[in-house]
Amino acid sequence: MSTYTEEVGEKLNDLLEKTYDAEKGFKKAAENTDNVQLKSYFESKAKQRYDFGHELKTEMMSFDKQIDKGDSFTGKAHRAWMDVKALFSLDDAEAMLEEATRGEKAAIEEYEEVLKETSLPSNTATILRNQKEAIRNGLSNIKTLEDIR
Repeated sequence: MSTYTEEVGEKLNDLLEKTYDAEKGFKKAAENTDNVQLKSYFESKAKQRYDFGHELKTEMMSFDKQIDKGDSFTGKAHRAWMDVKALFSLDDAEAMLEEATRGEKAAIEEYEEVLKETSLPSNTATILRNQKEAIRNGLSNIKTLEDIR
């Protein structure tokens, strides 16, 4: 059975922090749109990230890893950028979807980076793979929403 190295613990904490940042970002996006379909999409993505965070946190605690629950500078900047786009964009729904797409692609890359770690316990790796695939599948849902104008 593999265990968490200090480096793996740090990477997982970073991923957890970004997961919580994404949850907050999706909540903010839901607040910034009056479009019912977009609001529903962003709210469901926020709930998904909330669930991901708790699943990851539970897994980390099972290995006695310290959980850092913070709010990263990058996450705050991302949400601020979404606010700016929502306020000044002529087509804010499109701008928010573009930003959500960018964020989701970045999340997939972050998951792939952590999954490259060979010392991950198999259960942790399975959780991360499943979450990454759920994010990847969500990208195709964004494509169906892009027709909203």
